[in-house]
Amino acid sequence: MKVYYNLDDFTPLKQAAVAVGTFDGVHIGHQKILSQLTKTAQSIGGESVLLTFNPHPRMVLQPDAELKLINSQAEKIELLSNTGLDHLIIHPFTKEFSRTTGLDFVRNVLVNQIGSKKLVIGYDHHFGRNREGSFEHLKEYGPVYGFTVEEISAQDIDDVTVSSTKIRRALEEGNVKNAATYLSYNFSLAGKVVRGEGLGKGLGYPTANVLVEDVNKIIPADGVYAVKCVFPASPEKTFGGMCNIGRRPTFNGRYKTIEAHLFDFDRDIYGEQITLEFVDRIRNEQKFDGKEALKNQLSSDENTARNILPL
Repeated sequence: MKVYYNLDDFTPLKQAAVAVGTFDGVHIGHQKILSQLTKTAQSIGGESVLLTFNPHPRMVLQPDAELKLINSQAEKIELLSNTGLDHLIIHPFTKEFSRTTGLDFVRNVLVNQIGSKKLVIGYDHHFGRNREGSFEHLKEYGPVYGFTVEEISAQDIDDVTVSSTKIRRALEEGNVKNAATYLSYNFSLAGKVVRGEGLGKGLGYPTANVLVEDVNKIIPADGVYAVKCVFPASPEKTFGGMCNIGRRPTFNGRYKTIEAHLFDFDRDIYGEQITLEFVDRIRNEQKFDGKEALKNQLSSDENTARNILPL
């Protein structure tokens, strides 16, 4: 998959099958669109192209909404690279670009800059200034500009429409298991292991304090989770563990931390990058009456997490 960070860097294709969207999460609905996109490209003897944007349009148009994202840009690129996509265009989204009319977007971007012959769009897709463009507009423009349109119907699980918004809500509620069902993979946090206060070590449960440097990344609700831990430097080895997100109320913590205890692990990893995959939530974060009560609960949490995690 070739990646471009501006439409101006892309050379128009003769036979392009194109999809457009933010694709945050690259969830099962997105995957269905991308699967159809690659099949469509093959059917016309062309190449598949996804046009997406950075930053997320809502961050530009609704800055007060404080939107958090399921994927970092690096994570999204990696997920998309596994879909069979030929070309990924990540175009800068600005207020000026947002004023592009639906007609200009079709004519100047999709046709002239990309070379669209087939458009594959998701259910209820809109585009252009004020989201004025729709599936009906695309069908109208198609014969004029030489492309055809395929629409993917709503993707449902148990009668619940999948969307990035629903996944974010599940994560905000700590329901990482539901989020994984919608995503078809475990939600993850990546960051650097930094020095903490050593409180876990004093309890017999040393932790890796993970600093997530992407300020736009969504963090699941406070609580204790069963996690899988992966080191990008040696991804072939995965460790089970449990992770606490919160303010450590037993110790009157003043700020939120992400601390992971890795099972059957004994190595200095300060400064290393680590990825935590969230498998299931064990319990809420709570305040205990002293270290001994907390230590007993951690032992129980470990048993629960080991039973949750695959061997």
